[in-house]
Amino acid sequence: MDFANIYAQGFARVAARVLPVKLADPVANAASVIEDVKALSDDGVCLVAYPELSLTGCSCGDLFLQDALLGATEDAIVALVDASAELRPVIIVGAPVRADGRIYNCAVVIQGGQLQMIVPKTYPSRSDEQRWFTSGGDEVSFGGLQDHQAMWAPFGTAQTLETGITGLTVGIEIGDDMAAVAGATVLVKMDGSPAVVGRADTRKLLVQAASITGNAAVVFAGAGVGESTTDAAWDGASFVYELGDLLGESPRFTTGPTGTTVDVDLRRIQLARLRQGTQADSPAEMPQPTNDCCDGCCDGDDCCAGSAADDKVADLPSGDIGLRRPLARFPFVPDDAAALDACCFEVMHIQLTALARRLESIGPSTKVVIGVSGGLDSTNALLVAAGAMHRLRRPMSDILAFTMPGFATSEGTKSNAWRLMKAVGATAEEIDIRPAARQMLKDLGHPEDLYDVTFENIQAGLRADYLFRAANQRGGMVLGTGDLSEAALGWCTYGVGDHISHYNVNAGLPKTMMQYVIRWMIDQHMVGDADDVLRDILAQEISPELVPVKAGEQIQSTQSAVGPYPLNDFFLAHMLAGEAPSRIAYLAWQAWRDAEAGAWPPGTPGDQCVAYDLATIKAWLGKFYQRFFASQFKRSCSPDGPQVLSVSLGPRGGWAMPSDAKPDAWLAELADVPETI
Repeated sequence: MDFANIYAQGFARVAARVLPVKLADPVANAASVIEDVKALSDDGVCLVAYPELSLTGCSCGDLFLQDALLGATEDAIVALVDASAELRPVIIVGAPVRADGRIYNCAVVIQGGQLQMIVPKTYPSRSDEQRWFTSGGDEVSFGGLQDHQAMWAPFGTAQTLETGITGLTVGIEIGDDMAAVAGATVLVKMDGSPAVVGRADTRKLLVQAASITGNAAVVFAGAGVGESTTDAAWDGASFVYELGDLLGESPRFTTGPTGTTVDVDLRRIQLARLRQGTQADSPAEMPQPTNDCCDGCCDGDDCCAGSAADDKVADLPSGDIGLRRPLARFPFVPDDAAALDACCFEVMHIQLTALARRLESIGPSTKVVIGVSGGLDSTNALLVAAGAMHRLRRPMSDILAFTMPGFATSEGTKSNAWRLMKAVGATAEEIDIRPAARQMLKDLGHPEDLYDVTFENIQAGLRADYLFRAANQRGGMVLGTGDLSEAALGWCTYGVGDHISHYNVNAGLPKTMMQYVIRWMIDQHMVGDADDVLRDILAQEISPELVPVKAGEQIQSTQSAVGPYPLNDFFLAHMLAGEAPSRIAYLAWQAWRDAEAGAWPPGTPGDQCVAYDLATIKAWLGKFYQRFFASQFKRSCSPDGPQVLSVSLGPRGGWAMPSDAKPDAWLAELADVPETI
């Protein structure tokens, strides 16, 4: 694999372009297209789309019925076909085309020195279009250019183009057509509608929806400068959506050439279709053109209309040509401030609504029993519990919060736990687990200064024992605190601690998202007296605090053991989407190799804006797979808890895999990833 190359990684560089049109001068417009495509070809673009009727302008009116214009349009198409032999991209232009004594508003598709297909428009976008153009039907036949009889291609609406690039199948819609062409991974939407107030937003919503419902990318190119303003004006919009995500857009109402060039993720589209399955379950039967097009000029399979060959070999660039698309460092956390605000609101309310419903179902007097360590997870769970009590109009004292210091608990975290419990108004208690832990170590004949897994898990187990017995004693339910990231990595002690509870509100929440939710709660002053302690909790090292350290030594660090949580959450999101290890490594390298490039979610502290090289990413990704596979047995018996995001590791429908599976195939694929580029 050419690891750094976008095409080797399943991307395709596509462009939507809008050039100043010379009305009724198709030859000049074709020349402009050729010069434009030359630059795009050098830039690695494999598909470029221009607006509806881009070779003539869409405001030509009755000139569409003139032989001179129609003949010049055919000459322009031939010029484009000839020029395309030396150019990389599939070229899609709009033009009026004569066929069977009628005129059609068409998309003309050209690639590699051949006229590949002609797609007529079905539904008029403007009331006067039927004055000039005939509606195209579903039947696909062969059509040609009237003045150039040797130039034939499949003609009809329901057809796609296999480009020769793995995963890139192109379908076309013109204007208000909503063909949703079966099998197309990239849908080109050419438009010639004039600008009116409100249309731009509606148009983007329709395109975004088409990319979601069709599990596809949609490339939109709209008519712009140069069109006649006798009765209207055009904005020259262009943009690309992929599975609902806006990859890029150009400014509207420009005075010169404009457009947007982005890299579409074909593998992401294919994986989305594998997960949903509806495209494969109910494929539309694609009409096939017949070979009776040439009136006897050639024989059978050697028909001259066979120019649209299926065995294309695409001319693709090699090496690192960059990656042009938004790529989130934090897949679970929006980069946009408004979207992040809305996301945090939903996360908090999903969690507290779920907990409130569970408390109602158990009984109106059920208390919430929770262990508060002063760390992120228990902090979030305690705040959710407070929100649930507020919703149920119950006193905060019904939250029975325990802090249970052990051998390595620092004064800072214990102090934070107490400050938080008091700020919330919970019934707060402290139980020192060290005497019981020493007794258990003694009973087992285990040295108190041997800091191994037994030493650590005795503390985790005792904390769980106290919480469950307190729940029995006081009529409560134990609220879990373990999060989605820890479940993925198996960073929990089986059967106790963060693993088992009566209900786990954090089960669907990754560590990176949790940090932003807590920051959002500070901004909202949801627990006004807790703002300062929440800031202190966010700033501290993530640590289980199970192994004592001497003064001046580094405290036990979770991320030193399992890897940085931002990387692990990145790995998790893309692995659950079905991505191969080499692809995940590539995407992580693109997202994390330069701290100065790209967007960071609002509120990210400066010291967390870091970069990782490919060798570091590869090493932690290998450990991620090892931990993920080894920990499935823990996930198979997780307690109830709400799914918060679109992904889940819950055993009841969220994630299913055998506990005996091994990561060997994944690690073998990862081994081929280089450590440097």
